[in-house]
Amino acid sequence: MKQQPFHPEIEDVLPADVFAALGDPIRLGILVSLAAFDEVDKVRCGSFTELASPSLLSYHFAKLREAGITRVRAEGTARFISLRREEFDRRFPGLLDSVIETARRDPSVPRISNLG
Repeated sequence: MKQQPFHPEIEDVLPADVFAALGDPIRLGILVSLAAFDEVDKVRCGSFTELASPSLLSYHFAKLREAGITRVRAEGTARFISLRREEFDRRFPGLLDSVIETARRDPSVPRISNLG
């Protein structure tokens, strides 16, 4: 059985790590896409290939996860990704919503045409 990926405890998440992770357009595109998707358990990591190659996406998913922004759940060979919205909002109230709204208005942030 494969071990689940490491996720920092929300109390250990540092603002500098969050801002560093969100400083990349591809990661902002991932964030905006996840925020728009209600059934997060259906969002497979492979759904984001419009944004980058699978190997580059692995890097970006790891950065978001290590910064405490997302959670990745392994199920067999599939990986499911979701925002840690409730935890994140308790730690940094309003920050995620502000970043998502700003990124949605930014035409330079890459978009996924069909997620899910």
